[in-house]
Amino acid sequence: MSVDSATVRRIAHLARIAVADDEVEHLRGEINSILAFVEQLSEVDVAGVEPMTSVTPMVMKKRADEVTDGGDADAVLRNAPAREGNFFLVPKVVE
Repeated sequence: MSVDSATVRRIAHLARIAVADDEVEHLRGEINSILAFVEQLSEVDVAGVEPMTSVTPMVMKKRADEVTDGGDADAVLRNAPAREGNFFLVPKVVE
């Protein structure tokens, strides 16, 4: 896979990064080398290798899923800036 200058400019725009015209070719080369390395990784045989989240074996801490203060709506909504009935009232963000 290879990227062109237009793709570099689009990536920079989406990332909200200002890129000068003289930097585009350099960035294109860097992105292409990163993609080439990722393609090399796809050639590695990982059959039989279990996925892991850490290099050391560990067990995630778990707690019981218990409702502690959800039964008292007035107490939960006491500090709400605005409410309507038993619901938080928030400003409209989509028209």
